[in-house]
Amino acid sequence: MAYVVPRSNGSWEIRESHVTAKGPRSRTLVTFRTLTPEAIEHARARASRPLDGDALRRAARRAGAPVALPEADMAAAELLRTLTEGERPRPALERALRDALAAGARSATSNAQAAAAWVGVSPQRRGEALRDLLRLADSVPVRRKGEREGFPRIESRPA
Repeated sequence: MAYVVPRSNGSWEIRESHVTAKGPRSRTLVTFRTLTPEAIEHARARASRPLDGDALRRAARRAGAPVALPEADMAAAELLRTLTEGERPRPALERALRDALAAGARSATSNAQAAAAWVGVSPQRRGEALRDLLRLADSVPVRRKGEREGFPRIESRPA
């Protein structure tokens, strides 16, 4: 079982308890000042049992620990701030954003929606994706010049 406890220096810990022959023990999975998705992932990696991120956020709120807003909320707040300052996204991005908000939880169905998922991605992540695509292309067999696929010949006969 995982739970959240305060530390004397103002930080917080996600701890996991387990039973030993000498009685119950606990160990720290992660120490944080604000519970972020990264802290939850670090705790999951160290935990001996699966952890529920939503349950950890609820436990942190109950304990009084600061919990970071979900990434979508932070991005929406930043977008609203820039819109109130008079800045507008490019028309293509504005359309993609409008379509994505209208679609809700449905998956990306258009090329524009699929491309919009890469708008804010870091150059490192784009490079990784490109390398993956190049590895895929390298693994596709190449036909030699003059080789033809051996399909049977179709002959038409008079009816």
